[in-house]
Formats: sequence, C-alpha cells, structure tokens
Amino acid sequence: MTTTTAESDTGRVRRQFRIHTDTLERVKYWRSKRDLTENEYFVLAIEEKIARENGDYDLPTLEIMRLNQLIDEMRANSTNVANLEAIVTSGFASLMGLTRGDSYLLDDDDGELGAPDTASAIAGG
Repeated sequence: MTTTTAESDTGRVRRQFRIHTDTLERVKYWRSKRDLTENEYFVLAIEEKIARENGDYDLPTLEIMRLNQLIDEMRANSTNVANLEAIVTSGFASLMGLTRGDSYLLDDDDGELGAPDTASAIAGG
C-alpha cells in the first residue's frame, strides 16, 4: 500500500473498512452531537477502545461510589469479625476458668465492698 506525501507528513494512513448501516446512522447521530466529522469520530472511537483494552480509562462516578461502598462494608465486616473473635475467645477463657475453679465469683465474700474507685468517689457513692 502506498501513501501520499500529505499522509506521511501528518503521520496518518488511509484505511477502508465496512460497517453496518445501523452503526453508520449511530455514528452520524453521535458525531453531530459532538460537532465532529465522521473521520474524527472514528479515530476517537478507535483510540478509546484501545485505551479501554489497555485498562486505561476513568471509572464513572457511580462505579467509584459503589466500589467505595463495598470497601467500607468489607472494613465494617472485618471489624465485626474481629469483635466477635474477641468475644468468643473471652467467653471460652471464662468457661475454662470456671472449669478450673479460677473464677472471682467463687471467692469467699467478706461482706466488704472494698476501696471505691475514683468514679464512684467523685459521684459521692
């Protein structure tokens, strides 16, 4: 295939391709909305498709918002699982202590309440 001098000066190459008439009508509609020529619209469409194939594209706002929502939910679930783990571990430790007889609830009570903590002393209790 030969190129003319004008084509080699601009770095462009002429190509021919066939498209369906419905596709051509959509191209005419969208290129007129963007005030482009058909050739400019085809070039932009091809460049956009190549960028998308390379993974180089901006996420629309709704996708970003949904992705952030999912990330927040995963963080909340992770925190909930960690809290449940701590509760279960504490519960099993208490059960193990009860089976060994190491519970503070089994200590003899002398009837004295003990030294007041700072919060009850401040409140006047």
